[in-house]
Amino acid sequence: MRKTRKTLVVMAASAALAVTLTACGSDDGNSSESSGAAADSAGKTEDHNAQDVTFAQGMIPHHKGALEMAEEATDQASSAEVKSLAASIEKAQTAEIKTMSGWLKTWGEDVPTSTESMPGMESMESMEAMPGMNHGSAAEDFDKAFLAMMIEHHKGAVKMATTEKAKGAYGPATAMADDVIRTQNAEITEMTKLLGKS
Repeated sequence: MRKTRKTLVVMAASAALAVTLTACGSDDGNSSESSGAAADSAGKTEDHNAQDVTFAQGMIPHHKGALEMAEEATDQASSAEVKSLAASIEKAQTAEIKTMSGWLKTWGEDVPTSTESMPGMESMESMEAMPGMNHGSAAEDFDKAFLAMMIEHHKGAVKMATTEKAKGAYGPATAMADDVIRTQNAEITEMTKLLGKS
């Protein structure tokens, strides 16, 4: 349970980061690949601005936090539906990290390498009050905690995607932002239903 709580701390920090940064990514793997291709062909000539850089630099550690949680869920969740959702998130967000890292390298910007300096990490050390963590089996508790945290994570992502869509200048980045609004709202609906079944 200690390992699970440590992982949930990372996930909680991801949600905190989502509220404070003005960057986000999409969970749509296919759109990531197409956006990456566009970046390869147009990255050196198409204009980008500070918001686009913030989008990528903020979303990479945000995704890495989600990946740690998703990896745990594919092993520890009790529900097949939760396992499937976690695997989908893991696949899509791995592709997103690759795409956004490519953008930053093309732009000559730093690529974040970890989640260690994420805002909110210190304040999220205690997970005792998280819904579902003190009742039922460990696997059921994990499912509830995973869904609750990922819902908040996605809500923050949608908010930041809206900012990127409105203020970004780089076509592939604003397209990714548009995708996240659509796909993650749909996943929020799905996860809310799964949480109700837990």
